[in-house]
Amino acid sequence: MNKKKKKKTHVPFRLNILFFLVFVLFSALILRLGVVQIVYGDDYRREIERTEEVTVNNSVPRGKMYDRNLKLMVDNQPLDAITYTRKQGTKQTEMVETAEKLAKLIEKETDKVTERDKKDFWILKNPKLAEKKITDKERKKVEEGEMEESDLYKLQLDRITEKETKLSEKDLEVLAIYREFASGYALTPQIVKNKEVTKEEFAKVSENLDSLPGVDISTDWDRFYTYNKTLKSVLGKVSSSEEGLPSESLDYYLARDYSRNDRVGKSYIEAQYEDILQGQKAKVRNVTDKSGNVVDSEVISEGSRGKDLILTVDMDLQLATEEIIEKQLIAKKKMGNTKFLDRAFVVMMDPDTGEVLTMAGKKYEKDPKTGKSSIEDFALGNITTSYTMGSAVKGATVLTGYQQGAIQPGTYFYDTKLRIKGTPPKGSYSDFGNINDLTALKVSSNVYMFRTAINIAGAHYVPNEPLNISSGAFSTMRNSFAQFGLGVRTGIDLPNEMSGFKGSEVSPGKLLDLAIGQYDTYTPMQLVQYVSAIANGGNRMKPHMVKEIRDPVDNNEELGPVAEDVSPTVLNRLDMKEEWVERVQNGFEKVAMEQGGTAYTYFGNKSYTVAAKTGTAEAFYDGPNRMNYSEPQETMNITLVGYAPAKNPEVAFAVVVPWAYQGHSGHSMSKEIGEEIMDTYFELKKERAKKENTETSTDLKVENGKDVQKDQAEVRKSQENE
Repeated sequence: MNKKKKKKTHVPFRLNILFFLVFVLFSALILRLGVVQIVYGDDYRREIERTEEVTVNNSVPRGKMYDRNLKLMVDNQPLDAITYTRKQGTKQTEMVETAEKLAKLIEKETDKVTERDKKDFWILKNPKLAEKKITDKERKKVEEGEMEESDLYKLQLDRITEKETKLSEKDLEVLAIYREFASGYALTPQIVKNKEVTKEEFAKVSENLDSLPGVDISTDWDRFYTYNKTLKSVLGKVSSSEEGLPSESLDYYLARDYSRNDRVGKSYIEAQYEDILQGQKAKVRNVTDKSGNVVDSEVISEGSRGKDLILTVDMDLQLATEEIIEKQLIAKKKMGNTKFLDRAFVVMMDPDTGEVLTMAGKKYEKDPKTGKSSIEDFALGNITTSYTMGSAVKGATVLTGYQQGAIQPGTYFYDTKLRIKGTPPKGSYSDFGNINDLTALKVSSNVYMFRTAINIAGAHYVPNEPLNISSGAFSTMRNSFAQFGLGVRTGIDLPNEMSGFKGSEVSPGKLLDLAIGQYDTYTPMQLVQYVSAIANGGNRMKPHMVKEIRDPVDNNEELGPVAEDVSPTVLNRLDMKEEWVERVQNGFEKVAMEQGGTAYTYFGNKSYTVAAKTGTAEAFYDGPNRMNYSEPQETMNITLVGYAPAKNPEVAFAVVVPWAYQGHSGHSMSKEIGEEIMDTYFELKKERAKKENTETSTDLKVENGKDVQKDQAEVRKSQENE
């Protein structure tokens, strides 16, 4: 019997195939691991350990400002601050969570939260509900390229209802804090709160820093003005930590390595000297890992606070001058025919250096809510407002006459009213008869200036006949006036200086008005520059507010060494003979020091000498209430320029009182102010000299005392040795 054949099994074969496949796979895996470890191992290790270096600039306190006598004017007031530093890659939800915790510890004002902020916050807190505000059709349009992804967000914002954005007070506070968090840059501290941080808030935040990622306590600063509002408008403003860089100057500052939340000077001295006051920011290099965590920090440069400015202003003189102006405004406002009087200005300057000693201005302001009036600082009006200055500019007219050959020193004209056909008679306040240039300045003759201007124009005056002049005469006179600084910017180291306005008519009568300061307008600063050029013998000096720049030092109570002296700058030399300028100086001295001069009553009997020129201009009211009148309102501007002492001037001054009174006669506020400020100047000078002598005497006594003690000690020692 044949044996049955055994059935052949395929299991071993399949197992072999399986084992072979496993072997191949393991071999491939081992080979791949080998390649990864041996060939690419270092690359992957570097990727895992990859770090990023980020350099952060940290702000430093600004430089201080002092007056010329080293009295502190502007300082930095330290403030407790709560900050937030966002690490790279921090999610918005994490910031909201931290903001919710911080809101339980501090109070945060919510007045800066906008409607848009509320909508953004609602989308952040309610992502699913926000998604439902977009239709499938709209999403499809994005896929097909008919709409941008950003358009969907705009639709979400538009569809959020007012009810949905109505937040509780606590949520509103969380949003206000989150808003500050989100506005900062990665690794750059952002101020969350620096005003009115209580000791309790400071302590609570300090105790909970471990649970508040990114939050820290620090010290910030704010500008402090020692003299309150005095000159504050001229000193300028600094942006707050919330404002950061002004939008209109954003590109300029970003290009100069500023951060968007840096605080910078916004106006006047703070803005003009921003590069100096800002200081050298501290630079810190932060090394972060892949997750944005800071793994190492290195201080590249410590930084230093801004340099200090020594201003040219004398604060004792400034305060006294402001008090004089305010007192005069109050007194004269009580008189009749002064309804338009609301301001007055005084500038005092060293005529040889251009250093501005006083820049004072006061103005009545009415509160629109209460209707109450108060007198406020208006020092800026000295460079930002202009007026017809009247006869104060006649020194420039006489010198222009000399230069153009229209008159010579000693030329006589008969002072009586000019009668030009088709024009009302034009004359002086009195007929002075036959007078020369010196007397014309002394008594302020209009007719003498008219005749000078007619000669400059090459015209011939015949009573009751038309006067024909060339329009080029206006340019001739204005170009000459510009040599003194009249009608052009003075070049002062402050922004936004105006140049004044030039009349557009070119009739003969207007040329005569120009000659007596009743046509073009000038600023008070231009007026003091003009009289300084006469005082110093012909140099038009550039006015400046900064005298020195000092390096900062660690000790806040001390001043650093001088980094830079601001040297006097001569803008131009008058194209006049020296004897011509001396002739006008002589005439100005007669105005104040000789019987019959228009300022003699106020300066004739003083212990010091003054050279001056008074001015009165017929003008039209152009103040804040001009819209209340259907027709231009006639008024009078009164001015005074001068310098002292008359022979060796050390101070020049300009007093301007616009819209002083109505009618052809009134008070003498400009002269009274001039008298008081000069009295004050020389009294301060006397007091300081006396104090300096006393201190010198005391120092000598101490030194002499030490010498006596030393001699006595040596005698005793000699006796002991014997």
